[in-house]
Parts: sequence; structure tokens; C-alpha cells
Amino acid sequence: VAAPVRLWVKTEPFLVGALPVPPPARLGPHYLRKMAAYARARAAEGCFPRLSWPRWRHIACGKLQLGRGLAWLYFELFHSLLRRDPPRRLEWAEAEAACANADELELERSKAGAPSRAGRRGESPTHPNASFSPLLDTLQFLLFLYVQQVNKVSLRRSLIGEEWPSPRTKSPSLTGKSASENKNWNDQDHRAFVQSHLSDMLELLLEPEQLTASSHSTHSSLVSYEAVCALSFLIEGTVNKSRTVHPLHELALWQPCHGQNGYSKVSRAFCFLKLESWLRSCLTTNPFGMTACLKSGKKLAWAQQVEGTTRRAKIACNTRVVPEVFPVVIMSQVYKQTLAKSSDTLVGAHVRIHRCNESFIYLLSPLRSVTIEKCRNSTFVLGPVQASVHVHSCDNVKVIVVCHRLCLSSTAGCTFYILTPTQPLILLGNQAVSFAPFHTHYPMLEDHMAQVGLATLPNYWDSPMLVCKESGDTSVFRLLPPSDFYTFVIPFEMEGDTTETPGGLPHAYQKALSQREQKVQIWQKTVKEAGLTKDQRKKFQMLVENKFYEWLVQTGNRQQLDSLVPPAVGSKQAAG
Repeated sequence: VAAPVRLWVKTEPFLVGALPVPPPARLGPHYLRKMAAYARARAAEGCFPRLSWPRWRHIACGKLQLGRGLAWLYFELFHSLLRRDPPRRLEWAEAEAACANADELELERSKAGAPSRAGRRGESPTHPNASFSPLLDTLQFLLFLYVQQVNKVSLRRSLIGEEWPSPRTKSPSLTGKSASENKNWNDQDHRAFVQSHLSDMLELLLEPEQLTASSHSTHSSLVSYEAVCALSFLIEGTVNKSRTVHPLHELALWQPCHGQNGYSKVSRAFCFLKLESWLRSCLTTNPFGMTACLKSGKKLAWAQQVEGTTRRAKIACNTRVVPEVFPVVIMSQVYKQTLAKSSDTLVGAHVRIHRCNESFIYLLSPLRSVTIEKCRNSTFVLGPVQASVHVHSCDNVKVIVVCHRLCLSSTAGCTFYILTPTQPLILLGNQAVSFAPFHTHYPMLEDHMAQVGLATLPNYWDSPMLVCKESGDTSVFRLLPPSDFYTFVIPFEMEGDTTETPGGLPHAYQKALSQREQKVQIWQKTVKEAGLTKDQRKKFQMLVENKFYEWLVQTGNRQQLDSLVPPAVGSKQAAG
């Protein structure tokens, strides 16, 4: 009788770890098998079982022909998946910010000395208290690189019309499949990917003596316990419908499973064929993923239902929340309103904002990741985001955020006011992107930044990276001219100590604000000294107010002000 183990593919490696762009050809399975053999053969040089940045740089640039910037991107992207505690993140930020030039920065990144304290204690590299170390788990990193294939464009699928989006394609519902659906979010795609490529991934983890000359397994191949530990990077599960989530390697060692997965206490290894069969039979839908959230998640009454429109705002979150898994919040079709939340439901959550139009959305809590998709004419003000913000297929949106990473794909006319310790990634299909310095604050902002390990330096808001050859045209982005720059006021009262923009503003932008403020003061002085009569002052005030009202209507700010007024008593909107 099969042991009652339920396994699923973890969300994080795909949602946060998979770069939302087709990977370079040299990161395909054939080259990764070569890399695995090369790393194992050079264990003494810092390639295995831990991989240093200098050795990965050599492999990536010298063997795989990747650029140095892209090599560091994958190296650092893998690190962003590890649950390092915030103080360690801040220590690394401080060390990087202290580098005066590119050479010093490269030296800092290359400090491949002794492993961190956690590593010396023998803890897993993904242990929550593992400090930043320039050494990666080689087998996990190979799996991470393999996962990049999830966004590979299939020629066969594109020829039969399943891969490329078309303007004539009927817009899907939030739950429906779509030609251009974000695979990074879809846990059904994650499961299908692992099921389809499981044999390849297991072979990638095998020791050389377990492989044929063509780097494939045989019927007698054995999978080491260390390899199954590495596979825990992708797979976790439970026993007997327990609420406790365990990494794969713990479940694989459970005595009742040995008959199915072929574990031998003598060899401390698993039979390849039995292990693969056991994994396939136990893999099921992620109970904490998007599918479960949409199907059986808790509905949140955070948005108003706007009269006279067929759009129905939908907001949902996981019903099951466990410490080992980040929660999920999905919001769709928020239309013509202001939605503002600072909630425990959002803390540490993966948030997906989908098809929101003509709205102002404030999510003022520390977040894990945010995806903004297919939104139009809206402003998003987000609390600090520990991992990544991905903006995809959006028109004329403003995003105001402190985040670890920003990725853009298929955007048009969007402006990003950001504070970020990594270069913003410009992927495929972007037009008229504007970058500006982060320019707002709310009382709990600095506390929230500390919670997710984000500092004010380094700040690469003005140094985007063009990731794809097709996006190599630097005219797709600009830095917002200081003359077009205005500060942003968050119009809500909260408790907290932050009273100004963390880190301040770059000199040119601060100067533009000061000059504008000076003009206002001169204008006020001119009016005061004009010697107007009481009647003239009244007429003049009416004239100014009328012009101001016209400006509010023309700019759309009237709608924002109106939507800040609380709904009338008896409204269907819940207090939260």
C-alpha cells in the first residue's frame, strides 16, 4: 500500500526564481549536464558542493558564453530565493554600498572565503538564519538554472497557436488559461513542467559513476541523499493530510516510503527508477498556490462594486496559512476606485494584481513579491517588497515602491518611482518607460523596510539593465526629467516614525522641488502685497478655485479625491 504522502511543486522557485523571459540557449539541459560534470570534477577549486561567484563567473562567461551582467543576475537571483534573515541582507547592502567603484564591488562579490557560520554548523543553505555567503549549493543552483526553461518558447506550440498572444484572442477570465498567461504564477504549469522534466532533473543530480557516457541514467543508477536534499529546492509536502509542511528529503526518508522510493539504508541512496515513479505518483496540486486560492480561497471584501459596470472586483487569499509557506493574495478587476490596505493578510504575501483599471491601489504592508498584470491607467503604491515586482502587459500605470528587484515586460507609457538595490530589468516588449527616484513615505515605511531587509543604499533606480537582445534599444526608457517630478503624498493617517522619504532625493530632483516651492512663495507674496479689496479677494479666490477644479477634472485627480471619501452607511463594502 502506498504511503499517504502528498507532494507538490513549490511556488517560489518559479514565481520569484524564474526570470520571465526565454532563457539563453546555452542554459539548455545539454549544457547544464556539461556544467554539472565540470563542477563535480573541480570540487577542489570551489565548484562543488558549493559554488563560488568567481567559479560561476568562469563557467558562465568562459564556457556558456553569457555576459558578466547576466551571470551575476542569475547568481544573485538564486540568492533572493533563500530566506536570509533581514539583518544579514542589510549587512550585505552596507558592504555593497561601501564599494567606491566596479572593481571594489567585484572584489566584494568574490570574497569566497570560509562558509557562513550557519554553513559551518552544517545547516541547510536555505536555513532561515543562514547569513549571506558568496557560496551557493551547486546542485540546487543547477536546478534553479533548469527551471528557467519554464519560459522557453516552444516552436511546436507556437506553430499550433498556443504560445504567442494575439490581439484577436478573446480575453481570458482570471481562472482561465490564456495564450499569454504568466507561467511564473500558474502552479498547474509548475507541476506539468516538473512532471515533464523530472527524469532530466534527476539525471542532472546524479554522480558521474551513475551516468552513461552520454550523461543518462541506467536501470541500476542510484540517487544520493544529497541529490534528494537538492530536489527539496523544488518539492515539499505533507504526511497524512497533516498541516505541517516538510521538505522532500525528510519525507523521502520516512520509513513507510522506502518500499516505494527505493531507499537503501546501506547505500544511503535511492533507486533512480523507483524514486522517479514515487515522485510522479505523489505529486499533486499545490494547496497553497494560485489554483487553490482561486478555487477555495477566502474572499476579501476590500473593494467596492462600482454601479453601472459589468466588472466584478475579486480579491481572495489562502484559507490555509502555515509558517513554512508565504501566503497568496490575488486581486482582479478593481475599477475606478481607491483601495487602501495595511493588513496582516498582506504581510509576507505574494500578491497578484490583475486587470485593474483607473484605480489607485495602496498596499502598505511588507510584501514578499508583487505581480501587476494587464492593468491600465492606475497608480500602485506598495509597501517594501522583499523579492521582486514584475509588471507585465500594462499601459499608463505608475508604480511607487521600495523593492529588491523590478522586472518589466510588455509595458507602455509606465512610470516607476523606485528605490532598489539591484538594476531594474527591462525584458521584452516595453515602450516609453520612465524611471524616477522613490518620492513618498508613510509612518511605518522604515519599519517595514527593516522587516524585509531593504536599505536606502545601494540604489540603482537610474541604472536599468536591458536583459534581451531585442530590448537592447536604450530609447525604450528615460529618466524622468526633474521638471516633471513632484512628490507624492500618501493621504492616510497611520502610527509610525517615518516622516520623510527614506534616503532623501537626488540633488537635481530636490533642486527642482525647491525652485517650485520658491515660486509658490513668491506668488503668495505677490498676492499678499497686491492690496486687493475684500470683494476683489473674494472674486480672485473664486477664480483660483475654479481653475483648480478644472485642473482636477482634466488630470483625473478629481476621481482620486472623490474615491477617498468613505462609502455611505449601508454600503456593501466591508471594513476589512
